[in-house]
Amino acid sequence: MRTPSGYSGLFRTPEFTPLFLSTAAQTAAQTLGGLALGTQVFRATGSPLLAAVSMFGPSLAQVVGATFLMSGADRLPPRATLTGVALAFAAGTAVLAVPGLPVQAVLAVVLVQGLVASLGGGVRWGLLTEILSKERYLLGRSLFGMTSGLAQIAGFATGGVLVAALSPRPALLLAALLYAGAALGLRLGLTARPPRASGRPSVRATWRANALLWSSPARRCVYLALWVPNGLIVGCESLYVSYAPEAAGTLFACAALGMFAGDVTIGRLLSPARRARLGVPLLLLLAGPYLLFALRPPVPVAAVLVLVASAGFGASLVQQERLVALTPDELSGHALGLHSAGMLTMQGASAALAGALAELTSPGAAMTATAAASVTVTAALARGLRTARTDNGVGEAATETPVHAPADLPPHTTTDAPPTR
Repeated sequence: MRTPSGYSGLFRTPEFTPLFLSTAAQTAAQTLGGLALGTQVFRATGSPLLAAVSMFGPSLAQVVGATFLMSGADRLPPRATLTGVALAFAAGTAVLAVPGLPVQAVLAVVLVQGLVASLGGGVRWGLLTEILSKERYLLGRSLFGMTSGLAQIAGFATGGVLVAALSPRPALLLAALLYAGAALGLRLGLTARPPRASGRPSVRATWRANALLWSSPARRCVYLALWVPNGLIVGCESLYVSYAPEAAGTLFACAALGMFAGDVTIGRLLSPARRARLGVPLLLLLAGPYLLFALRPPVPVAAVLVLVASAGFGASLVQQERLVALTPDELSGHALGLHSAGMLTMQGASAALAGALAELTSPGAAMTATAAASVTVTAALARGLRTARTDNGVGEAATETPVHAPADLPPHTTTDAPPTR
């Protein structure tokens, strides 16, 4: 039977739609709640550092999950795990809306949320490879990335209106409801699949798989490219609230729109060969416009710079395609979970770093310094990434079959390669 072509064919694939819709709802909840929480903390403390950490603090806990829990990405039942993660976020976000909650309690809640979320990425994207198969994974992930951009635009726009018109608390409660709705959609829309791998989740299994994935020089370089350059740019984003307190929602929405445009271009409009060549240039595009924030541009100019830069997040699709090609099926969930956890950990660490620099200098200066660091890391990784384009990996976890362009795209379509950040 012929597989339906294009994005529309994905929605005729069983279980794709509920996973897709629930992920979009969680993304909207995350952006809506993050903006509200960051604004609430900044108003209470006046600290760029605390505002940045409150928004991106859950990412810092991802390193703990990647170190101790990630083997569960392939050893836990997907439906129950994803439903549990969404419910935990609904409960935690509702707690954050409690009036008078101390800042220390806020940070504790967001760090616990990050620990819970450390399993979510691996389980979700591993399940996607089961639903779509490796051959169609890139097309599906591209659609997830584009929708993530739209969900972020909606979340930040809604959050900006609610925070300005009312207070951060109603936005946090709405985010909690979105998480609860996502949990319901996952529970009712997914089937009870068994885990992809046998055995119980354990610290030993996590470390063993991490070591196996890290043993390939090609995979190591791809992981670093997925984690560090874009993580540093998310550090720039974490300063939007302190850079322009009354227009942070606008800047976040422009960033999401740019990411959407980049995902559409990379995931649907470019050929595989051209996509592979754009990995490094996209990372440089991602950081370059932020170098101009040293001049403290006004909000309209800053919005344009953010929009242009965020198209560079499409580099993540290029590197994810390479990672899938370098990873066997039985480790797909763990490998993608390690990517997600490492990326989010770097985002949280970069938010803390950028916030600390802003405390010592100014938000604009801190954004410029962080962007310069991103450019430096990209330049250091460039040679290894060129090698990884033609290397199928070294070590027993490597696969000998490279990823090709999705078979369901018409021959004349040029495709080139989420989040997602």
